[in-house]
Amino acid sequence: MFDLPPLPYPMNALEPYISEKTMEFHYGKHHKAYVDNLNKLVKDTEFENMPLEEVVKNTAGRKEFTGIFNNAAQAWNHAFFWNCMQKDGGGEPSGELKKKIERDFGSYENFRSEFKTAATTQFGSGWAWLSVDKNGKLHITKEANGSNPVRSGLTPLLGFDVWEHAYYLDYQNKRADHVNALWSIVDWDAVGKRMK
Repeated sequence: MFDLPPLPYPMNALEPYISEKTMEFHYGKHHKAYVDNLNKLVKDTEFENMPLEEVVKNTAGRKEFTGIFNNAAQAWNHAFFWNCMQKDGGGEPSGELKKKIERDFGSYENFRSEFKTAATTQFGSGWAWLSVDKNGKLHITKEANGSNPVRSGLTPLLGFDVWEHAYYLDYQNKRADHVNALWSIVDWDAVGKRMK
């Protein structure tokens, strides 16, 4: 069975960019619901004791497991998302991550622009991702609903939630403002460590 992982910081740690009220709903209600629903759906199935990422991989694209995939992917996505941010984050990436961003996107500014475009143009609910492929090349993708790059064989480095529940209390319909807030709380050290 799956557990709701603890947040890596207090509920108010990301203020003023993500409010404590948003965290109470987003983590305490939405993320928890995905985990609870997943546990109901996998009970007495082959997925019950499988690692969460393996559940995502093994149910992706299989119509008979759509409900399991949706809840497993959203549980995985959210656990990953919380660990992409930190209090007093932001700034620019450094080291190998910075070099790869400059190599694959031309500059850090171009990367930010492309990531923001992916996040703001995702129609409806979904996610924006920075991932790395098996050859070390970085990719920006947008994924609908609960989908993520794991199902495509990519290794996610940074994921950002653009479902309305992630930002509506703080930014109403201004998704672009929500995306801009990321650059003040992103944890570049955590993102960089995932490349290894």
